[in-house]
Amino acid sequence: MRGRLTPTLLLLPGLAFLLVGFLVPSVAMLLAPPRTQTSDIFVRLGEMLVDPYELAIIGRTLLLAVIVTVVCVVFGFPIAYLLARTGSRWSGILLALAIFPLLLSNVVRTFGWLVVLGSNGAIGQLLTGLGLIDKAPQLLYTPFAVVLGLTQLFLPLAIITCYSAVSQVDAGLDDAARGLGASKTRTFWDVVLPLSLPGIVVAATLVFAGSVTAYTTPYLLGGSANRVLSTQLFNYASVTLDWAGASATALIMTVLVFAASAVSSAIGRKGATS
Repeated sequence: MRGRLTPTLLLLPGLAFLLVGFLVPSVAMLLAPPRTQTSDIFVRLGEMLVDPYELAIIGRTLLLAVIVTVVCVVFGFPIAYLLARTGSRWSGILLALAIFPLLLSNVVRTFGWLVVLGSNGAIGQLLTGLGLIDKAPQLLYTPFAVVLGLTQLFLPLAIITCYSAVSQVDAGLDDAARGLGASKTRTFWDVVLPLSLPGIVVAATLVFAGSVTAYTTPYLLGGSANRVLSTQLFNYASVTLDWAGASATALIMTVLVFAASAVSSAIGRKGATS
């Protein structure tokens, strides 16, 4: 009896902190914001789901999140594979460099793109200096800028998640496949990739959820012309003081994240049983 109670007692402080610090504020924001009835939230939600402007924001948010997720997985997994399979003594340093951006503030990293993508930024000056164009292109406050910023933000997360998955795949399986005549490419596609699928799914889920809920990067790089759910939520909560609209927007974001988690769990289970 005593042995069974010990793990439970150890979990209680963390569960209490999670309940008070996360669940209670989240539920209050979703269902009981200031000076707003719960019924008003669902009425506002219904209005948003038939409003072309709101639907465009939802669609833009989903499109940007999907693009960023695909880019991060496509670039992140090969990097993680090379880092996990390299026998170099520099592998630890290379991994640290790959995930180093996670140690920097999101605001600092995003501000760097303001300097690079601005009309007088490095890219514009380079193109005009080479004589390729007469006028610097408008790269800032575009969907391209948002995708670029979010990719830089979440690529290290995708790398470290995929690295953990690849590291758990026994390297001896690679040698066994090569010994049976498989090429490096076929070994990668038929052995490493399927066994790493759960980690890839987790990486994609984390990147997608982060992209849907990210605020600073879309706000600074996208501007008002490329509003997404997170910036719309801020507008409702801090500018127009439309608490029902803010809660409805937060509810949509929550549903999207949980839907992505459900899909990824189904894909992970299917990959584990196949």
